Amino acid sequence: MKTLYVSDLDGTLLSREARIPAYSIERLNRMIEAGMTFTFATARTAQSARAAVEGLCLRTPAILYGGGLIYDYASHETLRAVLFEKEVKEYVLSVLLTYGIQPFVYGASAEGTRELVVWNRQAETTGMQRYLSQRCGDSRLYPLDGGGELLNGFVFNFKCVGPAEQLEKAWNVLKFDSRLICLYHKETYQNDYWIEISPRESNKASAVAFLKERLGCGRVTCFGDSSNDSDMFDVCDEKYAVKNADDWLKAKATAVIGYCEEDGVAKWLESNAGFGL
Repeated sequence: MKTLYVSDLDGTLLSREARIPAYSIERLNRMIEAGMTFTFATARTAQSARAAVEGLCLRTPAILYGGGLIYDYASHETLRAVLFEKEVKEYVLSVLLTYGIQPFVYGASAEGTRELVVWNRQAETTGMQRYLSQRCGDSRLYPLDGGGELLNGFVFNFKCVGPAEQLEKAWNVLKFDSRLICLYHKETYQNDYWIEISPRESNKASAVAFLKERLGCGRVTCFGDSSNDSDMFDVCDEKYAVKNADDWLKAKATAVIGYCEEDGVAKWLESNAGFGL
């Protein structure tokens, strides 16, 4: 029976340098070459994820934006995208602005030909500036001089970064809306917090189910460390939490494996996936 293996990135497959360690790259590539069906599921964008997994010979479509987008890097094809309806994206933006939160809005142009990340240039916070400084040259970045165009075109994700005391206020409103998935978590490598807001249908669980069927897999095994992996754990046949994972996620796991800093995912696959090296 063919198994699909899916790993989260930050805090799971990646090291503190936000890259896949050399040992993991070498072992994963050898197992993929031997026939392992492996991919990743992340809240990162297509370009951010591509940089983080540089060197990985990925042959299986990847899950991006927390499940909002399934993208095949090999064929440059978008297989699935979950978009906000007009009234819902307008509501989300109004709540964020009520609490003084400036978002990054992820989507595509009205023609659907260009992926965009838009934000208000004049209102960048320290966290937003740090995020942008790590993405110099990203062709999707499109700063605006006013708020009127933030929601133009197709929108599939809002990302907000800042101090906990500010973001919690909006999160405590949006998390109860049945039309939304609203994730709130500490940034893995910084002290800031993030809110990531997507349509209800945009989640890792539904994306994993889509890939499982499309690829003809009978089973799914996944790996994760935090809240945005919880729904994926709920639908996978086996689920493994790295040692640095949240305790409550460990309680949901089939077992706990090694730390992300110690190639935990690659070493588990090496020992258990049946693609002996």
